[in-house]
Formats: sequence, structure tokens, C-alpha cells
Amino acid sequence: MKPVTLSDIAERLNISITTVSKALKDYPDVSPKTKALVKELALTLNYRPNSFAVNLRTKESKTIGLIIPVIVHHFFSSVIKGIISQAEKKGYLVIILQSNESYELEKKQIDLLINQRVDGIIISLANDTVDFKHLNDVISLDKPLIMFDKIAKLVKCSKVIINDRQAAYDATQHLINTGCKRIAHFRGSLLPQNSIDRFLGYKKALVDNGIPYDPNLVYICECDDKSFEEGKKNAIKLLEDHDDVDGIFINTDLVAIGAIAAFNDLGVKIPETISIVGFSNWFMSSVISPTLTTVDQPGFEMGKEAFKQLFKEIRQRKNNLPVTYEEIVLKTSLVKRESTKTELTNRV
Repeated sequence: MKPVTLSDIAERLNISITTVSKALKDYPDVSPKTKALVKELALTLNYRPNSFAVNLRTKESKTIGLIIPVIVHHFFSSVIKGIISQAEKKGYLVIILQSNESYELEKKQIDLLINQRVDGIIISLANDTVDFKHLNDVISLDKPLIMFDKIAKLVKCSKVIINDRQAAYDATQHLINTGCKRIAHFRGSLLPQNSIDRFLGYKKALVDNGIPYDPNLVYICECDDKSFEEGKKNAIKLLEDHDDVDGIFINTDLVAIGAIAAFNDLGVKIPETISIVGFSNWFMSSVISPTLTTVDQPGFEMGKEAFKQLFKEIRQRKNNLPVTYEEIVLKTSLVKRESTKTELTNRV
């Protein structure tokens, strides 16, 4: 069936298209009787405004783009929920794209969103993003760009993050407080800023407590859709290489859960022999045995704040106001569970 137009309503009521348009928008110069007739007929005919025409007139598409590395990850699914919860309130549609941790695909997706004339873009970078020209292109088009979680410090835009370095420091300090003296780190890829900061937080906690840093105790995990298998593989390799390790700080919960699964299969007792701290507070961390001590990363809140900042910058541009870039740092907390011992300082 052909969509009903303003012209169809105008013809039926024998009034002008302009009057129909004004009546639907409650203009004061249209009589209450005419408004009622127009709205009743529009409802009967199931009239829907032409969104394309509205977008041309307002210069807004009411859509935003969201690029994330992986959708299946608990943290990113929480971010998506947070963004959508706010976008729906403001009447925005969210186009969600997955870069699969690919820099080349990420660039193509940025071009796609620009061509779709989205009102703004929210992005967490792929692990192998090595150049930021595609991101600076968005900014040069005067289109709002918000980065979260995996960011580029050299790109001048607003960012929503946590203090990864401090969170990692606190996680490692907890292991030290429970009596661990030989602590390994399963880190993420070399490039992402959050992976770098978590590594630096781990290293600083060791140094501050007089524990020598040993680069041989650092194992790299790509933290993609094979994270669970990487956790198992690196746990087995760690035991082969260093049978004296008594604690591990792990970059993400899924890798940590893989490590726990490997240790359980091998009969390694957690936390009696090896204590483990993860990162993210994924649902599975509370149901695996033993339950996983982990850093609670507020994904839902991060998504909400990312959209709020994006919407703020969209409004600033529309109203010809100066755009203010912000760095929003959300708080984390350490959730202590069965995979670590009680802190010695808390013992009576």
C-alpha cells in the first residue's frame, strides 16, 4: 500500500497542505476544529511523517553510530544497553557495528556511518588500530565523536573511561595483601591504551611493594572471541614455566575463567596454590567455581555517559555554541570472591 501523504489528507479535507502540516504540529493559527479533523483523519489513514524529508529540513538524521570491537563480550553488551537506554529517551536510533578488532574494518565502518549521515559516533577502538586519521576525519567534518574504554589519547574528542591504571594497581595490591609474592600478569594486546595502563598499574604495585618486576611473568592475550581458550593455554604454560607463581592478575574475566578451568582440570587449588583476580565483573565470574575476584567495570553506566555527552555535543553544534570536550572518568571497585585469600591486614 502506498504511504499516506500530507497531500492525501489535504485533498480529503479540501484544505491546503500547509494547513495540514501546521495542524499536525499544533500551530496556534489553525483552529481547534481543523486540528481535530486533521489529526483524526491522519490517525484513521495511519499517516506517518516522511522522516527523510524531516531530516533534510532539520539537518538531523536522529541516528547515531556505535562501533565496538566485539558484541559477545559482557562488558560491551552492557555498554550497548546503557547507550540504547538513553538514546530511546531522546528519539535516537542506534546503528551498532562490530569491528572484530580490525583496524581496516573499523575504517570502513567510519566511512559507512559518515555516508549514512549519522548525527554522531561512539567508538571503542579495535586492538590493532594503529593510525587515527579516520577518527580525525570525523572531527574535521564537525561531527561529534565520543571514545570509550579503548581510546586514543592523541585524538581530540570527549572520552568516557575508567582509571585502568589505578584499578589494576588495586587488583595487584589485593593479591599482595593476601600474601602473594610471585605475581604473573595475563595482559591484553600491546596497542590498546587500556591494556597498557592495566599493565603499568600491575607493574607499579609490584615496585611499590618491593617485589621485583619479572617480564617473564607477563603473558599476552589478544582478548578476542578466543579469550577463554587463551586463558587455558596461558595458565598451562605458566605452570610449565614458573611453578612458583602464587598469584595472577588477568586483563579480562573471560581469560581468567579460562585459567580457572585449566587449573581445575589440573587439580591446582585456587586460592590455596594460586590466587586469581580478573577484570570486568562479568556474570560468569560469580557462578564459576571458585567464584572470581574481579574489578567491577561499570559498562552500563559508561554507555549512558557516552550517549549523554554525545547528545550534549550534538545540541551545542545545532545551537552554534562552543563545543567542550570532556574526559569522564567513572569509578571502579574490587569485588572480592573465592579466587583470592583473605587479606592479611584484615586478619585478627
